[in-house]
Amino acid sequence: MNNQIFFFFYNLAHQSKLIDYLIIFFAVYFPYIVVILAGLFLLFHHEVLRAESPARVLWEKKREILTVLLPGVGAWAIAFVLKNLIGSPRPFLTFNNVTSLFAESGFAFPSGHATFYSALAFSIFFLHKKAGYAFMFFALLIGLARITAGVHFPFDILGGYILGFIVSFTFDYFLKKYSRIL
Repeated sequence: MNNQIFFFFYNLAHQSKLIDYLIIFFAVYFPYIVVILAGLFLLFHHEVLRAESPARVLWEKKREILTVLLPGVGAWAIAFVLKNLIGSPRPFLTFNNVTSLFAESGFAFPSGHATFYSALAFSIFFLHKKAGYAFMFFALLIGLARITAGVHFPFDILGGYILGFIVSFTFDYFLKKYSRIL
């Protein structure tokens, strides 16, 4: 089933240059935009940049900012370790008829992108529900684009989403239980 879902999405690639450019955009460049959007959301949500003393307001909001960033970084680090322990090959190495839309190296499972952006989305969700839904949608777009580009199997993306959720949930749970951490 993993292969069937992979080929369903992968077969959308290599059909037109415009579609390929869109896939590459959402798989490679859009993730950077999402990080910038998350940072801007956290800064403007609390009007840090409009305050008389932005440094003071930023310091007061450091807990929220760290609550969003730390799970993402931690989840990505765990994914990096797991990738090297598991050693799962990427689709273009598994199938001779798969050509990825861009160069990618390293192992595939779990997807570091899916892990990081899932953790980021759920961390925002635990603080701000509406914004969290938007970032979950962004994580989904990034994951689907990486499948369509031929650099990940659906299982790699799903594993990343689950790992990102677990790390964010665990971080949120302990932060609420032991609120004096940050």
